[in-house]
Amino acid sequence: MRTIGMLVAVTVVAGLALSGCGRTSAPDQGGAGDIPDNQAFVEYRPPGDRYSIKVPEGWSRAESGGTSTFTDKLNTITVSLGTRATAPDAAAGQADLTALRGTTTGFTPGKVSEVQRTAGPVLLVTYRADAAPDPVTGKVVNDDVERYSFWHTPADLLTVTLAGPHGADNVDPWRTVTDSVRWLP
Repeated sequence: MRTIGMLVAVTVVAGLALSGCGRTSAPDQGGAGDIPDNQAFVEYRPPGDRYSIKVPEGWSRAESGGTSTFTDKLNTITVSLGTRATAPDAAAGQADLTALRGTTTGFTPGKVSEVQRTAGPVLLVTYRADAAPDPVTGKVVNDDVERYSFWHTPADLLTVTLAGPHGADNVDPWRTVTDSVRWLP
């Protein structure tokens, strides 16, 4: 009788363990991905020196055209320099959210607002989206995304997109990054 009970228990535990294997599209419900409070930041100046921004020290960097991407574990910072004739406004932010709805997996709209940063007023668009699957495990994490649009006369538009797992406590590090933006002469 004891052997049968042990066999049933092992079968139940094995079944529960296997039921979680092979899932690749279920979004993670968060908690992971907090950037440590003692994270050091370093200044980054891309080729051309039109702006500077502080990014977490030690994160990997990839560059393509006017875009630089910094990553570490589950967090990403993407910085892109482009042009725009006028400063983006709430209508432009709403149009971005509408466009993202049809092209972004795991999309949940957030809000559009104007916030103040050291470099001046900035358009902030927030939303949630699935990150790319982990190349090893296939696990998908649903990210909180904050996209800041910094506009500078006459037509420079710096877009800083911060993404980290939903529920991660990255308020202070993201503020450090976005407050560090400087337009260079």
